Amino acid sequence: MENLEKPVKRDSNKIYFLIAVIIALLGTNTYLFLKDKQSEKRIVSISDEKTRMETEIDKIEAELDNATSMNIQLTEEMKAEQESARQQIDRLRAALSKGQLTQAQLLRAQDEIKQLKNLVAKYSAEIKELKNLNASLTEERNELKSTVDSVSYKASDLEKQNEELSKKVKVAASLKAGSVSIMALNVKNNGKETSASRANTTDKLRINFSIVQNPLAQKGMHNIYLRVVDPSGNLIISNNSGTFNSEEEELQYTYKTAVEYANDGKTYSVDWSNNGSFQKGNYTVLLYSDGYSMGKGSISLR
Repeated sequence: MENLEKPVKRDSNKIYFLIAVIIALLGTNTYLFLKDKQSEKRIVSISDEKTRMETEIDKIEAELDNATSMNIQLTEEMKAEQESARQQIDRLRAALSKGQLTQAQLLRAQDEIKQLKNLVAKYSAEIKELKNLNASLTEERNELKSTVDSVSYKASDLEKQNEELSKKVKVAASLKAGSVSIMALNVKNNGKETSASRANTTDKLRINFSIVQNPLAQKGMHNIYLRVVDPSGNLIISNNSGTFNSEEEELQYTYKTAVEYANDGKTYSVDWSNNGSFQKGNYTVLLYSDGYSMGKGSISLR
């Protein structure tokens, strides 16, 4: 009986040993399985973080592009900020495009994205401030332009009024004939002059006229222009004829002379000899001075 009990005891020890080995193996497999699971989760987590950061970079770049698209004249400092942001975006994209990143690399990339976000936010705020300043300056410029236009219009209107007033003063200061009378004269061989009424005995016309007293008229010598119209209605032109301006119109004259005006109501006489022979009918003499009409007179020759 004693010999049968010993083998049973040795077999029990082996069984216990096998059980212990199996338990150890199960524990090791469980540890490795859990470790693999954690590693897989870590890889998935890192991949998700990369995607999130890439999306964040896209948003930051879009904000930078939006700010840059504004037609604003940038300062040198703002140009440097924009260039720095572009370089940082390129660097982060290059880092995230690599294979797997360590946790430390991810943390560093996250910090850089925060800095980039702050930089772009500052840049965008400066752009907005500059845009508002430009808008304010544009509004001020438009207001100033409107004011200048208004002042210019008033100045132009005032200038026009001054021109009209000056014209009125000039008209008021021009000489005006009080009365105009015309005599036909026959000149004898001895130089004696007698009045004539027939065309074939008339050698010249004497135009007598007075000048109305005018305190606005300038005292001194004034040119007098005569336009003599024959019975056919034609202006008589001689070798001494020329042109003058009257009320902004250029006219031809038949004869030109000058008188001294003293604002004393004096009567003046101007003799005009025709180069050709006189014709029967009415002769009209129009007088001009200082750019305006003075008056006119006429005579009929038989």
